[in-house]
Amino acid sequence: MLYTTTTPSARRRALRDGLASDRLLRLPGAPNPLSARMIAEAGFEGVYVSGAVVSADLALPDVGLTTLSEVAARSAQIARVTDLPVLVDADTGFGEPLSAARTVQLLEDSGAAGCHLEDQENPKRCGHLAGKRVRPVEEMVQTLRAAVGGRRDPDFVVCARTDAAAVEGLDAAVDRARAYVDAGADMVFAEAVSGPADIARFRAALEVPLLVNMTEFGRSELLPVATLADLGVDAVIFPVTLFRLAMGAVADGLRTLAAEGTQAGLVGRMQTRQELYDVLDYDAYAAFDESVAGFR
Repeated sequence: MLYTTTTPSARRRALRDGLASDRLLRLPGAPNPLSARMIAEAGFEGVYVSGAVVSADLALPDVGLTTLSEVAARSAQIARVTDLPVLVDADTGFGEPLSAARTVQLLEDSGAAGCHLEDQENPKRCGHLAGKRVRPVEEMVQTLRAAVGGRRDPDFVVCARTDAAAVEGLDAAVDRARAYVDAGADMVFAEAVSGPADIARFRAALEVPLLVNMTEFGRSELLPVATLADLGVDAVIFPVTLFRLAMGAVADGLRTLAAEGTQAGLVGRMQTRQELYDVLDYDAYAAFDESVAGFR
């Protein structure tokens, strides 16, 4: 009730233990804290905070317009309500290497279990769009060294995302990933890889955990988790899935309401009042309130 009952340290250790296990960690993107509660209830291993979703939720395109404070605030809201580890999209680190160190510290303060930093140039853009540009390897290495050096909890996971596969080719992306691991990255995020062969190439080249992105309408083939596990992937994110489902339902509901003048035909597709109260744990709040009043 009210907040998670596990410490940030315990959730970070859970993420590291999960990445070191033989199982594939599944992290759906949470558009908001309520959905993070639902992700936990559905039995997933972690929660993801997508930069693209934070941007879209603010009615902004994913072109580097959000700020560190906005991302850290959303991360804190989500981490507060779930016992699952939360992995955060920290874009390019929100500035120069020193800013990347501050980004890690603010995300530590938010209760997150880890974050990923990417090697795109600023202003960055969605990883599955054309026109991306990547920074020189040396600049990204400096960013990662600052991020790793700035963290205070050694269990906080610093993941390096490379967008180079779609820009410089797969071999260059793998070389970059190796350099990022040498700079201290705990995990590699291979963004916008096309399919199983590309994933297998990354897996064979790296000794650290590997994360892949199964996002809709992008460059990557949507592979089932069983296939990803067979390929040796350690973690998979579904960053925008819940947001797209929700917004699709909103658009459909608005069309129906405008056309029919009533929501009566939509009620059967809604989360019921009781289902919402169950997710919110209303009974626990009522019991707590009664115990406090009784104590008085």
